[in-house]
Amino acid sequence: MRRALVHAAVATLFLGAFVPGRAARLDPEDAVFVAARNAFEARSKARLDALLPRLKGHPLEPYAEYWRLFLRLPAATTEELRAFLDKYPDTPLAEQLRGDWLKALGRSGRWEQFSLEYPAFAGDDPEVTCYALLGRWKRGDTTAVADFKPVWNAPRDLPEACAAFASEIRGAGLLSSRDAWGRFRILVEADLLSATKRHLQYLPRDERVDPNRVSSIFRSPRNFFKKPQADLAKTAERELAIAAVTQLADEDPRTAARIWEAGLVEAFTAEDRGYVWLLLAMRGARRHLPESLDWFAAAGDRALTDDQLAWRARIALRGRKWAEVRNSIDRMSPLAKSEPAWTYWYGRAERALGNPLESRGYFERIAAQHHFYGRLAAEELGMAFRVPSRAPLPTEEEIAEAAAVPGLKRALALYRTDMRTEATREWLWTIRGMDDRRLLAAAELARRNEVWDRAISTADRTVLEHDFSVRYLAPYRELLAEQARTRELEEPWVLGVIRQESRFITGARSSTGATGLMQVMRNTARWVVQRTHMKGFSWTRLSDPSVNAALGTYYLRHVLDQFDGNPVVAAAAYNAGPSRARQWRGTEPIEGAIFAETIPFGETRDYVKKVMANTFYYAAVLGAEATPLKARLGTIAPRRGSDIVAMRVWPSNP
Repeated sequence: MRRALVHAAVATLFLGAFVPGRAARLDPEDAVFVAARNAFEARSKARLDALLPRLKGHPLEPYAEYWRLFLRLPAATTEELRAFLDKYPDTPLAEQLRGDWLKALGRSGRWEQFSLEYPAFAGDDPEVTCYALLGRWKRGDTTAVADFKPVWNAPRDLPEACAAFASEIRGAGLLSSRDAWGRFRILVEADLLSATKRHLQYLPRDERVDPNRVSSIFRSPRNFFKKPQADLAKTAERELAIAAVTQLADEDPRTAARIWEAGLVEAFTAEDRGYVWLLLAMRGARRHLPESLDWFAAAGDRALTDDQLAWRARIALRGRKWAEVRNSIDRMSPLAKSEPAWTYWYGRAERALGNPLESRGYFERIAAQHHFYGRLAAEELGMAFRVPSRAPLPTEEEIAEAAAVPGLKRALALYRTDMRTEATREWLWTIRGMDDRRLLAAAELARRNEVWDRAISTADRTVLEHDFSVRYLAPYRELLAEQARTRELEEPWVLGVIRQESRFITGARSSTGATGLMQVMRNTARWVVQRTHMKGFSWTRLSDPSVNAALGTYYLRHVLDQFDGNPVVAAAAYNAGPSRARQWRGTEPIEGAIFAETIPFGETRDYVKKVMANTFYYAAVLGAEATPLKARLGTIAPRRGSDIVAMRVWPSNP
């Protein structure tokens, strides 16, 4: 329960998570490890060296060895570093150390050694990438300039190594005005003011602009158009005008389009006109403006990215313009086109356009898959759902084999010591490529250790042999069922929300402070406590399952009542806030699946689809009423003019 963009994956939920009382239950060896971690965080080499011998044979000894080497970079010898990499091959720690080493080599300009180590690095680290490019450049390889473009065009600040490479090629005259202004547009479009102002140094000297003008455009883009017309014959003025349109389109796409069309468009090249129309189309589509399709058309024959085509398809879905939906999907890359979402909607488009046989073929491609669109496709084919036969339970021998895998041993030890981010990374790294039997054994190992999130997610990966009782675990079920009954909520829906929120980890805490099973925010907790007159509440109790469930289910009931009992919009409101969910309903009734697919925020869009799929599968596993998923999604009623926000906790912008 947060504003949008809280967590896209369960792994990121646990940064800084703390389970009260866990430290007190540490065994002596784990306590030594925690002391070593504290020494590392304090940068105390002597203390860490003293503790390292006491961790001999401990599953987490590699972490202490890694910390020791990290604190000695760049002075650590090649022999020491290679010894660690050879001792722990194919582990996330080895990959991490190799990345650290490469950065140290790059900073010190040791390009020969860098070139020897870089081919073994499999990570995706922009700084390491840029050091590799810089090393190639230093050796006279000018093809590095072309390989730099993906980094240059990424909507983020340039890491130190990337900025150094950009300065090198600018000094060599290989960074053109077009390149510099292209990145300027990318940063403005991403609404990154600080990064945009830092980028101004890369503009040609005769096209530099005052950083204060850039700040003014970000702060109040309308004011740019109230002043006397800029000299649009100059490149810098044209780019500032586009920046102002971009920023205004964030607030009000229709006004931005009117200003652009009425007084600006003719002063720009056909390429620039296409860029701005496409930008307006994307902003408008995310606001569900029907004229966005016209703006896509005005952009001309520009090659669109998969994301742009996805939004063209989504706004066409809102208007039930099935030919436009099909055309947009046809233009996607083969990889994007094969995604379950677009396979399903292509099938729907074919059926709406009078091609039932083709439609059926698309549904059949995904109908056997256990996810939101797989289930909807199966229902389009009239296929009833049965919980897959339970695979034979893992034997004690299989579970013992899983427990002996070094990566899983390290992961469980890291969970014990509240290093959840590192633990999840170890677990995910280790289960790569496992077959179904080994996955089920690993899932059972996690379940026995009450690491519910890993049990669920690992069981979720099986391809042919399944155990839905683990894939849809329900820890604390008695407690949660009681809260669901108290609030008159459907139990599978409550479980579906929690499965997506925290995977039943009571100590889960997001970077924004959302806490516990139902990821309750402090402002929400305060509001519920006041409404319910809860006795004896304190912030330390927010991780308590009973307290968290009481607060979360009360608020879940609140948002459900606000939206006429529709669980789809209520789930969106729980994740992104009631005001946003209300805005997304639109002015006409809309099919629930279309509502879910056209939610503007990717995190919330994914969240709602997974919550509703979870609800369906929990109902089946628990033997509840077999309501089809499409019926659960229903039809979303339009928003009412009299709607008001009963409680506003979230900021206006994501």
